[in-house]
Amino acid sequence: MNKAPDAIENLIKRLSKMPSVGSRSARRIALHLLSDKDMNLAPLEQALSYAKERVEPCDLCGNLDVRSPCSICTHAHKDKSKIALVQSVGDIWTMERTGFYDGHYHVLGGVLSALDGITPDKLRISSLLPRLEGVTEIIIALGATVDGQATAHYVAEQVRKINPEIKITRLAYGVPIGGEVEYLDDSTLATAMKSRNAF
Repeated sequence: MNKAPDAIENLIKRLSKMPSVGSRSARRIALHLLSDKDMNLAPLEQALSYAKERVEPCDLCGNLDVRSPCSICTHAHKDKSKIALVQSVGDIWTMERTGFYDGHYHVLGGVLSALDGITPDKLRISSLLPRLEGVTEIIIALGATVDGQATAHYVAEQVRKINPEIKITRLAYGVPIGGEVEYLDDSTLATAMKSRNAF
């Protein structure tokens, strides 16, 4: 029996495990890669191999880079007195793309979740605490979910045990820019009302 279909199915299964890639998208990607192996598959294979050899998590913040400490942690113009607490490396890249934040980061690697069995020891909370010397503000940049809020409260409690003088802030929640009140969900609108500012 021809083994090619098994090889293709294995590739499709691997691709479908990627975030935001369903089985149909995985099938299209696999067909594209295999349609011209020299042009599509070989360069991807080289890029994956290179990334596997070179990319590593930063020992300080958890960002991915080709060196540790990473380029953000060693950037001369980053404000060391501020640390933004984020869930994933993707959050760092999103915040860096805006260009509005000039401080440091700390990747938790997830949020607390009793249902998923994610307890404090499974997150990078203990590695944050030694970084607090000289820090004046912790910015909690976690999602506005129940698990995100529970994580925020837990981390704030741990930080205050070490240094109660550190200012702990969080990202504002509410009406997005360009958003229409009519189309907001009840929770977002309620939060926006509670967090309203002077005009």
